[in-house]
Amino acid sequence: MDAAAPPISAAWAASSRGAATQTARLLAILVSLASAAVLGLGAWITPDAAGHGSHTQLGLPPCAWAVVLHRPCPTCGMTTAVSHAAHGHFIRAFLAQPFGLVVALALTVAFWSGLHVAAFGSHLGPLYARLMTPRVLWAIAAVAAASWAYKWATWQA
Repeated sequence: MDAAAPPISAAWAASSRGAATQTARLLAILVSLASAAVLGLGAWITPDAAGHGSHTQLGLPPCAWAVVLHRPCPTCGMTTAVSHAAHGHFIRAFLAQPFGLVVALALTVAFWSGLHVAAFGSHLGPLYARLMTPRVLWAIAAVAAASWAYKWATWQA
């Protein structure tokens, strides 16, 4: 454990004192709205059967990396995975892009956490911020890299 950060139970106790400020509640609402917008777009589009390319339904151009190199970029399949997850197809989301499923789940947590903070004034935001230690961020980066390697190995243009 990082010597600078208190144990999670201490951070939880500190975060639960008092109510969130109006600014924190407003920020929480914005986080919820942004998360809902991304998940809503994912539900609105149809996941591409190829496992990538769903973003073109949003008016975005095809991935230049994939067009030029015929290999996936680090985020290839993310939109498709989020769309699958928004439709409740979690296995398909994982198969499209494992990190995309992680993103979709994180967006869901952010949506509900934001609503909780806005409604009840809790301090979940600072608690989540304290959990974002370098070790956790490196683990997230490793999962993203492994997901890209998976996408590279399973790529079908």
